Formats: sequence, C-alpha cells, structure tokens
Amino acid sequence: MNAPLRAVQPSGGGTAGARVNERDDFDERLKQARQRQGLEKGADQAGGDGAKGLPSSALNIGMRAGIEVVSALIAGAGLGWLLDRWLGSFPWLFMVFFVVGGVAGVMNVYRLFNPRTGARK
Repeated sequence: MNAPLRAVQPSGGGTAGARVNERDDFDERLKQARQRQGLEKGADQAGGDGAKGLPSSALNIGMRAGIEVVSALIAGAGLGWLLDRWLGSFPWLFMVFFVVGGVAGVMNVYRLFNPRTGARK
C-alpha cells in the first residue's frame, strides 16, 4: 500500500532534465498523498457532486436544504409534544423544542454550504 521512498540521483550532464523529472515525480507523489488523506479526489472518485460535495443541480441542493430544515422541525416538535404529553406541561416544551428544531435545521443547511475542510486544532 505504501510505496517505499527512493532517492533521486541527478545525472551528470543533464541537470535541467533531471530537475523537471524530480519535480514531476514530486508532484505525482504529492497528489497520491493528498488522495490517500482524502484532500483531493482522484479520477475514480469524481462523481456527480460538484464543488464541496454539494449536489450538482440547483434542484438537488434546494431539495436537500428543504428536507434538512423540515425534518429537524418535525423531530423537534415531535419530541416536544411527546415530552409535554408525558410531563403534562403543554405547550411549553413543544414550543421550546420547535425552536430548537428550527435552529438545528438552519445549522444543518449552514453546514451544507460551508463544510469543514480540516480538523480543528
């Protein structure tokens, strides 16, 4: 899986050609390392997704964003309604969890359009 490192020995007379070959070799190894780390897509991974992992068409983006918001609202409202029925505090927990679900849906859409590119330090 891991290719062994090899030293590049410049040839005697053609130093310009050796530098180009070294640079090409370095660029190829750098590209392979980025693909292994998941920082760059290879030719076999290039799918229907556009930049940043977003769906390629505007309809797909809109549908995904809408589903994210609606599902978070339904989950929050449902959880609030269930807790209110169990604790007998209707409508307070319903309203609180409805707002929490809305905030979660908006945050999901925000993360859809602004994904994290690397790990936090």
